[in-house]
Amino acid sequence: VNDFAAHHGWISSHLSRKIIHIGTGPIFVICWLLFPGKPADRFLAALVPGLITIQFALVGFGIIKDDSAVKAMSRTGNSREILRGPLFYGIVFVLLTIIYWLDSPIGIIGLMLMCGGDGLADIIGRRYGRGTLPWSKEKTWLGTIAMLAGGWVFAMGILTLFISLGTFQGSALQYILPITFIALVCSLIESLPLKDIDNITVTLTAIFLGHILL
Repeated sequence: VNDFAAHHGWISSHLSRKIIHIGTGPIFVICWLLFPGKPADRFLAALVPGLITIQFALVGFGIIKDDSAVKAMSRTGNSREILRGPLFYGIVFVLLTIIYWLDSPIGIIGLMLMCGGDGLADIIGRRYGRGTLPWSKEKTWLGTIAMLAGGWVFAMGILTLFISLGTFQGSALQYILPITFIALVCSLIESLPLKDIDNITVTLTAIFLGHILL
């Protein structure tokens, strides 16, 4: 849908890219609940982002031509841009799905902070942000706040759903403080002047802190 809308000029390529960034994660993770609980589930689920990531690589290297995908996922229309942010995004999804799956909420928290936080930070900061950060002239205070709020809401929302369905034990209340701290640190990491590697740095930070706090 985003490919089609961006290709026809109904939405900008930048907005399309971020809608994909934000929306893909929650939908994908919620679909984990459809699996029957077999050992192969995590690998079958990982095939979805895995195959899409292979497609990203093939389009980025120019091996296959997909103008709609380039328009939807690149900033300037250069297919090589897909080899950075979008490719890293897909790789992170594959790895966290296989490593954490439903064994631990750490993987879900990392993915939700990357999707909801990092995605909203760029949309809100670019559209409404005014004051830039002293240490990062391309980032705004409002974007960083959106990163914190969006990441927290996505992580707590999806985790609460999984807890209510009995996938994870305990109460959602016990995760409020850890997720708040993780979201805060990830927001600081996202605010650094590092280009095109937020999908990696934010997620690794969330995973590292998750192992310490959870």
